[in-house]
Amino acid sequence: MDGLVPIVGAMAPFLMVVGIVWIKSQAKLEEKRIASTVENSAEKAAQYATRIAEMEDRLRVLERIVTDKGYNVAAQIEALRDARQVDERLGIEDRAKVR
Repeated sequence: MDGLVPIVGAMAPFLMVVGIVWIKSQAKLEEKRIASTVENSAEKAAQYATRIAEMEDRLRVLERIVTDKGYNVAAQIEALRDARQVDERLGIEDRAKVR
Protein backbone atom coordinates (compact mmCIF):
# COMPACT_ATOMS: atom_id res chain seq x y z
CA MET A 1 0.00 0.00 0.00
CA ASP A 2 2.93 2.30 0.72
CA GLY A 3 4.23 1.83 -2.83
CA LEU A 4 0.85 2.81 -4.33
CA VAL A 5 0.87 6.39 -3.02
CA PRO A 6 3.83 7.56 -5.17
CA ILE A 7 2.32 5.94 -8.28
CA VAL A 8 -1.05 7.64 -7.76
CA GLY A 9 0.74 10.93 -6.99
CA ALA A 10 2.72 10.67 -10.23
CA MET A 11 -0.38 9.84 -12.28
CA ALA A 12 -2.60 12.56 -10.78
CA PRO A 13 -1.47 15.38 -13.11
CA PHE A 14 -1.85 13.08 -16.14
CA LEU A 15 -5.37 12.06 -15.06
CA MET A 16 -6.31 15.70 -14.50
CA VAL A 17 -5.19 16.63 -18.02
CA VAL A 18 -7.13 13.71 -19.51
CA GLY A 19 -10.20 14.73 -17.49
CA ILE A 20 -9.97 18.37 -18.63
CA VAL A 21 -9.59 17.35 -22.29
CA TRP A 22 -12.56 14.99 -22.01
CA ILE A 23 -14.75 17.64 -20.35
CA LYS A 24 -13.89 20.21 -23.04
CA SER A 25 -14.63 17.76 -25.84
CA GLN A 26 -17.97 16.94 -24.25
CA ALA A 27 -18.77 20.67 -24.01
CA LYS A 28 -17.98 21.13 -27.73
CA LEU A 29 -20.21 18.21 -28.65
CA GLU A 30 -23.03 19.65 -26.58
CA GLU A 31 -22.62 23.04 -28.27
CA LYS A 32 -22.84 21.35 -31.68
CA ARG A 33 -25.94 19.46 -30.58
CA ILE A 34 -27.57 22.67 -29.40
CA ALA A 35 -26.64 24.52 -32.61
CA SER A 36 -28.14 21.71 -34.68
CA THR A 37 -31.34 21.79 -32.64
CA VAL A 38 -31.58 25.56 -33.00
CA GLU A 39 -31.07 25.32 -36.76
CA ASN A 40 -33.73 22.64 -37.11
CA SER A 41 -36.14 24.58 -34.93
CA ALA A 42 -35.59 27.76 -36.92
CA GLU A 43 -36.17 25.88 -40.18
CA LYS A 44 -39.38 24.34 -38.91
CA ALA A 45 -40.57 27.70 -37.61
CA ALA A 46 -39.96 29.23 -41.04
CA GLN A 47 -41.91 26.40 -42.69
CA TYR A 48 -44.80 26.87 -40.25
CA ALA A 49 -44.78 30.63 -40.81
CA THR A 50 -44.92 30.11 -44.58
CA ARG A 51 -47.76 27.62 -44.25
CA ILE A 52 -49.69 29.95 -41.95
CA ALA A 53 -49.23 32.83 -44.40
CA GLU A 54 -50.58 30.65 -47.23
CA MET A 55 -53.59 29.68 -45.12
CA GLU A 56 -54.24 33.32 -44.21
CA ASP A 57 -54.18 34.23 -47.91
CA ARG A 58 -56.69 31.49 -48.67
CA LEU A 59 -58.89 32.64 -45.82
CA ARG A 60 -58.82 36.21 -47.18
CA VAL A 61 -59.91 34.93 -50.58
CA LEU A 62 -62.76 32.97 -49.03
CA GLU A 63 -63.84 36.00 -47.01
CA ARG A 64 -63.76 38.10 -50.16
CA ILE A 65 -65.86 35.55 -52.03
CA VAL A 66 -68.46 35.46 -49.29
CA THR A 67 -68.63 39.21 -48.78
CA ASP A 68 -68.39 40.29 -52.44
CA LYS A 69 -70.92 37.84 -53.86
CA GLY A 70 -73.31 37.92 -50.96
CA TYR A 71 -75.03 34.75 -49.87
CA ASN A 72 -75.38 33.00 -53.22
CA VAL A 73 -72.49 30.78 -52.14
CA ALA A 74 -74.99 28.11 -51.15
CA ALA A 75 -76.39 28.13 -54.69
CA GLN A 76 -72.88 27.80 -56.11
CA ILE A 77 -72.17 24.84 -53.83
CA GLU A 78 -75.39 23.18 -54.93
CA ALA A 79 -74.46 23.81 -58.59
CA LEU A 80 -71.10 22.14 -57.99
CA ARG A 81 -72.85 19.18 -56.36
CA ASP A 82 -75.19 18.91 -59.34
CA ALA A 83 -72.21 19.01 -61.74
CA ARG A 84 -70.47 16.32 -59.72
CA GLN A 85 -73.58 14.11 -59.84
CA VAL A 86 -73.73 14.55 -63.60
CA ASP A 87 -70.05 13.62 -63.83
CA GLU A 88 -70.67 10.50 -61.79
CA ARG A 89 -73.66 9.45 -63.89
CA LEU A 90 -72.19 10.17 -67.31
CA GLY A 91 -68.57 9.69 -66.54
CA ILE A 92 -66.08 12.49 -67.04
CA GLU A 93 -65.34 11.48 -70.65
CA ASP A 94 -69.02 11.44 -71.67
CA ARG A 95 -69.61 14.87 -70.14
CA ALA A 96 -66.75 16.32 -72.15
CA LYS A 97 -68.52 15.08 -75.29
CA VAL A 98 -71.80 16.69 -74.18
CA ARG A 99 -70.17 20.11 -73.95
